[in-house]
Order: sequence, then C-alpha cells, then structure tokens
Amino acid sequence: MTTQSPLGGVRIFDLTRILAGPTCTQLLGDLGADVIKVEKPGVGDDTRTWGPPYVQGADGQDTSESAYYLSANRNKRSITIDLQNPNGIALAKKLISKCDVLIENFKVGGLAKLGLGYEDIKKEFPSLIYCSVTGFGQTGPYASRAGYDFLAQGLGGIMSITGQPDGEPMKVGVGIADVMTGMYASTAILAALRHRDATGEGQHIDTCLLDTQVSWLINEGTNYLVSGKVPIKLGNEHPNIVPYKVFATSNGHVILAVGNDRQFQDWCTAAEAHDLKNDPRYATNPLRIANRETLYSLMPDFMEKKTTEEWLIKLAELKVPCSPVNDIEQVFNDPHVQHRGMRIEMDHHASGSGKVPLIGNPLKMSEPPPQYRLAPPTLGQHTDEVLEELLDLKKEQIQILKDGNII
Repeated sequence: MTTQSPLGGVRIFDLTRILAGPTCTQLLGDLGADVIKVEKPGVGDDTRTWGPPYVQGADGQDTSESAYYLSANRNKRSITIDLQNPNGIALAKKLISKCDVLIENFKVGGLAKLGLGYEDIKKEFPSLIYCSVTGFGQTGPYASRAGYDFLAQGLGGIMSITGQPDGEPMKVGVGIADVMTGMYASTAILAALRHRDATGEGQHIDTCLLDTQVSWLINEGTNYLVSGKVPIKLGNEHPNIVPYKVFATSNGHVILAVGNDRQFQDWCTAAEAHDLKNDPRYATNPLRIANRETLYSLMPDFMEKKTTEEWLIKLAELKVPCSPVNDIEQVFNDPHVQHRGMRIEMDHHASGSGKVPLIGNPLKMSEPPPQYRLAPPTLGQHTDEVLEELLDLKKEQIQILKDGNII
C-alpha cells in the first residue's frame, strides 16, 4: 500500500470563504493537498460566526468556531494577511510563488483591483492554476452581481420543480449549488494540474453557482430541451418513473422507488395487490406514467396496511428499492452510515472535549484513502508556521509583520 497521498506535494493558496470555495479546498485537502487558507486578520471566514451551534470550550461556553465553519474547513492551515495593505499584497505574492493553485471567490474584478487578478498573476507565475468561484461567472450580463446559493437555486430553475404542486417555490434544504460548485471546481483543478504536468502551462478556471445549478437540472432540463414542455413541481414524485414517491405506512412513511416493471410486479406481490398486478394499465412504466393519478389513488390503501419496518423487510427480500425517511439524528445513528465512516471525530484544541465531530469524506479509495490530518483551524493558527516554513522568515521578522498589522 502506498503512503503518498494522491495530491501530496500540491499546495493551494486559498482565498475563499463561505461554502463553495471551502468545499472545493476541503476535498483537495482530504486528498493530500497542502491548503493555505488566507483570512482577514481579526475577522476570518464569514462562517466562523454563523451559529449557533458553536464548539464549546473547556468552560462550557461557546467558542468562536461555528459548526457551519467546521463543515468545510478541515485539512487546511489558516494564516491571516491584510490584503488591503500593500505590504500584505507583497507577502501574498511571495506565498503564491510557492503554490500550485490559487482559488478565490471575490466579486468579479475584486482581486484585480489589488493587483492579484488573473492577468497580473499570470505574468509573474505562468504555471499557476487560478480558479475563480463566483455567483454568475466572469463574463455575461449578470457577472457583476453578488451571488448566493439561494439566488442561484431560484434563477437556475431548481426551485420551480421542488416542493408540492400547490406549494410555493422551495429551495433544497442545504446549499446545494454551493456544494456542487465546489465539487465541479475541484474536478477542474485536478484536470488543470494534469494539463500543467503535461505542458507546463497554468490556466484560469471560471466556475460559478448559476452554471452549476443549470448543469444539475440533469434529466428535468433535458426533458424540457427535447420536448419543449416546462417541468412542474411533482412533490416527491419522479417525472419519468412510476411509482416513485413517499407513502404513508401504518406508523410512519416509506420511500418506494420502482425502477422497472419486474419491481412493480414484486411490489404487487408484497402488497397482495393482485388486481393491480394484473391490470394492463400498469403493466409497463410508460403505461404507469400515463395512469399515474389513478395508480397513486389506489396504492395508499395497500401501503397503510403495514408498518414501515414491515415494508422495509418485505421489500428488501424481493429486492424492491425502498427506504425509510430519516431525520438527521437517525442518519448518524444508522449502522450502515456508521460502518461507512461518514461520522468522524478529529482532535481540536478549542474544544472542551478535545475533539469535534465532523461528516466524513464519501470517497472510499484503496490507494490511499482520504486522510483527516488537520482539524478545521482557528483563525491564524498556522500563520507563524507557514511563514517560517515557506518563506524562511525568522520570529523577529514575523513580529514586525504583526506589529504593522500586516498579518
């Protein structure tokens, strides 16, 4: 088994905050990249204050480390630099010279005003990969707008197909446009690193929330492009598969996701729904779609005859896809979720218990797996360490930078 991390030796100058950019750099950090998270002195990432809840210290009181911040910032080293100070810009450029990737989520043109825009950086460091994450991209009529996940979900169409048919437009429960943009950005950076290894060339990556949101309209977007018919909200139903929704049971709910005709026949067997099994209106998925409302009006009588647990056992025996509807506590108590390592703990010096619980990385790799090396850092935790290691600064020189409010 190899011990070298996939991205060992790759260093990232991380000028992002909130969620999209930090999600990207956390993923790369999990794969072994050395992520240098650059924050504003005394303030830091906005999400540090996005609580409660916060990590509790030894005295039982809240610290300045919010759970939101913890969610996307492990495997990073935090340093502080005042980028409004010319000396801070000079210091940043010295550090950038030691990095393979720069990622930022400033408003379009924001870093250019500081002399850190792509065109400026490209002249000095032509092999650097420069990734910009914004709400609406570097070009186009909306480029100058401030971008947030909520806005991208609305403008990008997902809210028009989420929720109950008679309900108001509904966003997804987490910042999914942010998270997916971070994932796409990490993929682009990996491709750019491969390109640089082959050619020696750096490049500018332009990613944004709206493009990402449109891209994951997936089948619903393509349904519209092919048919010209505007998709509508279907609640928990699927536009192309029936039956596919949440059903009430005698003591709760269960999700039924019938992906083919054999599975529907097996559900009928489990439900003792002999008339439905033999009814030609429901023999194939296209027919079930055509007769969706009629079928859905008949199925609840059968589903409510058994408990959720009884359905899960019976349908699992017949290999009919089904699932409970878990709340978040049930998710992390689920034995399979625990077995897969999706709840982890990391040492954290600000926590009264000495540890913080986090969500694990979903990638399972044999050679080698993602690693949890560094807990989400406190503000400026690694400033001295990074300056000593990368720039060979002495303690006296670092103190001068502190006295000048540069770091």
